[in-house]
Amino acid sequence: MKITFHGAARTVTGSKHLITLKNGKKILLDCGLFQGMGKETFELNNNLGFDATEVDVMILSHAHIDHSGLIPKLVKEGFIGQIFCTPATQELANILLEDSAVIQRDDTRYINKKRERQGLPLYEPLYDVEDAAKASSFFNAQEYNQWFTVMEGVEALFTDAGHIIGSACVHLRIHEEGKTTTITFSGDVGRYRDIILKSPQTFPQADYIILESTYGNSLHDDIINSTETIYNWIQKAIVEKKGKLIIPAFSVGRTQEILYSLNQLSLENRLPEVRVFVDSPLSSEATQVIKSYPQYFNNRVQKILEIDNDPFGFPGLVFTQNADESKAINQLNQPCIIISASGMADAGRIKHHILNNIGHAKNTILFSGYCEPNSLGGKLLNGAKEVRIFGEFYDVVAEVGRMRSMSAHGDYDDLCQYLSCQDKDLVKQLFLVHGEEDVQFDFQNSLLKKGFKDVAIPKMHQTFELD
Repeated sequence: MKITFHGAARTVTGSKHLITLKNGKKILLDCGLFQGMGKETFELNNNLGFDATEVDVMILSHAHIDHSGLIPKLVKEGFIGQIFCTPATQELANILLEDSAVIQRDDTRYINKKRERQGLPLYEPLYDVEDAAKASSFFNAQEYNQWFTVMEGVEALFTDAGHIIGSACVHLRIHEEGKTTTITFSGDVGRYRDIILKSPQTFPQADYIILESTYGNSLHDDIINSTETIYNWIQKAIVEKKGKLIIPAFSVGRTQEILYSLNQLSLENRLPEVRVFVDSPLSSEATQVIKSYPQYFNNRVQKILEIDNDPFGFPGLVFTQNADESKAINQLNQPCIIISASGMADAGRIKHHILNNIGHAKNTILFSGYCEPNSLGGKLLNGAKEVRIFGEFYDVVAEVGRMRSMSAHGDYDDLCQYLSCQDKDLVKQLFLVHGEEDVQFDFQNSLLKKGFKDVAIPKMHQTFELD
């Protein structure tokens, strides 16, 4: 048996890991879109690194686009197997993949207008809405904590990863030639004491572990400060500067966390009278899906539901539905809060909001999570004085800030706690994925010191033989 890492290998996006059994059958773990990789992004997404027709089955850890976003391309290129995931992931992935296709279509049209004027070759989107719809027919939903058959000789188990609604850690029992091998794929590990979700579950002993490492060498600010942090930014950006507070946020997970905190401020009568725009039809749909799975909320949110039947809604909240409503927000000359996707500001309506507001000192762009260094968000967070948006350059005059307490990814302590249920002597090899290279080397050293015998950091398309 062997495993090849075709994405999230010494980088944070593009999660894609292919297991090949001794009988030639192939299991794909995730099929994610690369994001924020600069000029390399298109080429990385255009080539899966393997033949889609040879993949027998796929298992999806969760719906975020950097884990699911190339599924329509996989299907377009000939995959016809089942895609196993949790019920919530299936619901979210269906709307996320359709939205991804629409964004690719619209952004490609916008960029191609300029390329055509310049006499440059035109881009083609990776897939269209029809491809995304076809992909949805391959999903097979399975509940948490129940072993199910993936194929002959292979069983799988989902445990709650605590990252977003429906997120799962994937555990495989592979029986071949009279021997059983256990493999755990963490997906994205959430935070213990998350603001909304339950903590990641413990999991069975594994021979091999594929572990995300986004924050493997750092610690987050305390989660309890998230609401206070948002309050302080509102006071500064809205009350004092009387400008717009623009928050790039992923439609699934982060947007709902922000709305939850704003609702808390509203319940405490500390939210000023200001319109809050969630400028993403996808975020509206995703919020409705998330509300339909209250059983995954932690005890704190369960208590709030006893007095407030909508922990994500409050006076002044507006969900936009179309492009005209989105454009109208930029015509407002009064303070407001704009929450829009994507979180790295590399696609979607958020790019237009930043473009229209980045040149005014009274405005604030507030990031709420991780950004690839080469993404628009990464460049702004790294102090760029000028950024390129849709092929044109803009001076960075608006204030740029970050909320460090609101990451959906576990930090160093969370990842170590996640591994604490394992007997280190029984783990044959641990693979670090989904992280920047320097972070992974730091985390590797820490894990070796903690007693793990073999900690590998795969390169892109690197193959490992498993005993």
